[in-house]
Amino acid sequence: MALLRSAFIALSRNRSLRRFGERSTIGTRLSSRFVAGMEVEDALRVAEAVNKQGMAVSLDSLGESVTSENEAFKAAEVYHRLIDAIAARKLNANVSVKLTQMGLGLSREIAESIAQNLTEHARSAGTFVRIDMEDSTLTQVTLDIVRRIHAQPGLRGTIGTVIQAYLYRSQADVEQLLAEGIRIRLCKGAYKEPAEVAFPRKGDVDANYVRLSCMLLDSPVYHGLATHDIAMIHAAKSFAHQHGIDASRYEFQMLFGVRRDLQRELVRDGYRMRVYIPFGREWYPYFMRRLAERPANVFFLAKNLLRK
Repeated sequence: MALLRSAFIALSRNRSLRRFGERSTIGTRLSSRFVAGMEVEDALRVAEAVNKQGMAVSLDSLGESVTSENEAFKAAEVYHRLIDAIAARKLNANVSVKLTQMGLGLSREIAESIAQNLTEHARSAGTFVRIDMEDSTLTQVTLDIVRRIHAQPGLRGTIGTVIQAYLYRSQADVEQLLAEGIRIRLCKGAYKEPAEVAFPRKGDVDANYVRLSCMLLDSPVYHGLATHDIAMIHAAKSFAHQHGIDASRYEFQMLFGVRRDLQRELVRDGYRMRVYIPFGREWYPYFMRRLAERPANVFFLAKNLLRK
């Protein structure tokens, strides 16, 4: 499984395959399992359907590492449209944003300015901005930007971020974010990281995920536990039950198209669920990382592709 995971992560960076996949009919068909569609309206339609099932959503316009300031502002405009639509349609939704899509690779100042503008817009619209986490080389600058925006007058509680349990540094990062009252989405992590910065063994990642999830549950801040791993879910539910933590104080989060049965089961059992809904034409890197995270998805896709 580790070899298959590494192979898919390597494929996620292959530009030739990306160009072919994103332009081909078969690629679009395959991606539809995990990607809500190509356009804003596709994502909003799926969000409304998911809300009707009693689940919140987080909307993500796919794309990374823009190469010009103009591209960064165009990407930001999509998010401004989403924020307006969330308010207009009264969706139970927020947005998830990657800073490299907002120009971080060009200038920290550009990315921070765009992220702050989005956060101010979200505050006025009554929603929330989640700054997504990318590879470990960007962890510190991402956290710095989130902390500065969160400290701005009136923006406290309107911006949050993501912590990846496979990084050694994550417990210290969680402690700092909790001290400042910043909302966290905890995930295991989906990038290929060197052993110098990340736990190489799955067992160690799982143990750290459980440790960090207990820290989040024990805090007064509302957090999200992003996992499809039933063992991690059981550990969180057990800790919450033992410590009298009501299910309204946190939420589970899962990806669109993954473990839909488990999503519905958690809602039936009275837990809060948020579905992460990605959309857009630049779907290939995201799609390959989903296959890397859960190679069983490969066989599922192959079976469905062969259906008449």
